[in-house]
Amino acid sequence: MSHEAIIVGTGFGGMGAAIQLKRLGIEDFVMLEREDDLGGTWHVNRYPGLAVDIASVTYSYSFEPNPWWSHWYARGPELKKYAEHVADRYDLRRHMRFDTVVEGATWDDDAQEWEVRTAGGDPVRATYLITATGFLSQPRMPDIAGVEDFAGAVVHTARWDDSADLDGKRVAIIGTGATAVQLIPRLAKRAGHLTVFQRTPIWVTPKLDYVMPRIVQRMFAAVPVTQRVARRVNTSLLELIMVAAVLHYRHAKILNRGAAAAAKRHMRKQVADPELRRKLTPDYSFGCKRPTFSNDYYPAFTRENVDLETTQIERVTADGIVTAEGRTTPADVLVLATGFDMWDANFPAIQVLGRGGKDLGAWWRSTRFQAYQGIAVPGFPNFLSLASPYSYSGLSYFTTIEGQMKHMDRLFSEVRARGATTFEVKDPANEEFLGWVTERLDDSVFSLGSCATARSYYFNQHGEAALLRPSSTIQTHRAAQSFPVDDYAYAGPTPVS
Repeated sequence: MSHEAIIVGTGFGGMGAAIQLKRLGIEDFVMLEREDDLGGTWHVNRYPGLAVDIASVTYSYSFEPNPWWSHWYARGPELKKYAEHVADRYDLRRHMRFDTVVEGATWDDDAQEWEVRTAGGDPVRATYLITATGFLSQPRMPDIAGVEDFAGAVVHTARWDDSADLDGKRVAIIGTGATAVQLIPRLAKRAGHLTVFQRTPIWVTPKLDYVMPRIVQRMFAAVPVTQRVARRVNTSLLELIMVAAVLHYRHAKILNRGAAAAAKRHMRKQVADPELRRKLTPDYSFGCKRPTFSNDYYPAFTRENVDLETTQIERVTADGIVTAEGRTTPADVLVLATGFDMWDANFPAIQVLGRGGKDLGAWWRSTRFQAYQGIAVPGFPNFLSLASPYSYSGLSYFTTIEGQMKHMDRLFSEVRARGATTFEVKDPANEEFLGWVTERLDDSVFSLGSCATARSYYFNQHGEAALLRPSSTIQTHRAAQSFPVDDYAYAGPTPVS
């Protein structure tokens, strides 16, 4: 069966793309999803303490505001319900196929369309292919000897098992990234004893969270402009942190140092032991690794039933963890908060073969990770990758999504205006954009800060911070609406000049 478009993924990125296709009058599309329901990150992740770390007025579609968030920072189940609401509101469910694992996609130059292979099913074909597999979709298992020999329960945060017995148990958790920051305080309250194995400390600043007053909810519902104002103010504050303190580090070191100072002050208020503070304090510049927000992370380490272990792990045994110094920590449950395999398995999350059999993943890893405007790649006709190098803009994923929707609007409108059926970004345009982001990143904390010890997923195997687009939200959206349409080549049944 052939469609006009295939979208891989039914998270917020995939749904944004689907909404944009509908706005363009394209209804013949299918959305393929490996999970058993929609929501992406907010369906897969179910660990205790799951919440957004971006205020919900910003972490949501600007065109589909929700005035009824229960907290300033919505909890995971609420984001899942919001995703379901969006799917229903825009009639997306009828396009979705769940439990469909996409194995790969190949451009058929003769038929001028994509063939998408699925596990145990017939191939699906379409004129256009859009991958919306997310930035954090492929869990990383720790490269530690003996993990498979552990006799107790082993739980990865991206595949949380609600049936795991944690109460009163000896729990060991490996990892102290943004997920662990949310999870550790909950584990500390349930475990008989919790040992946190930390390789790299994380910058943590106060989380200005609170229950959303009913009067504010009603005001947002009755006077929508008030929620738009709240969104704009919050977005501006995030821009100050990311764009100025991180991406404009050369000219805004004082802001970067101020953010680090705020995190240290937050820790001093909550942790009295100077040795514990030393262990919890990063030795890399603020922003080299994704920072996060929490009010209960640091206090968890002051509990009598919690230990922080900073010595390297040597191996896992059937009943515990052995450090390089020979100490053994007995454990009944092993929790893996080891993040995601971004640059080896997630870019792209499936095999994509373009013109002449060009392998997208192999090309990225053998040359440089690159995508024109963070969405299109030369050699891959009629293909848009939403989770691409240099695509993430601002701190809220919805900034990225809505910028890409605007890019789609301009691009597909031009395809239609020219009577074309095929588009492909030109090499010179891609090279110019790659040069632009490279030059701008020379001013960032990634180039000028002290990042060697951060072990950050922002950096790929080439040592490049190729995830974030080094521009403001305003610039990103302006570019999405004004990029030169001749940066693409067009072809189709109607000859075009």
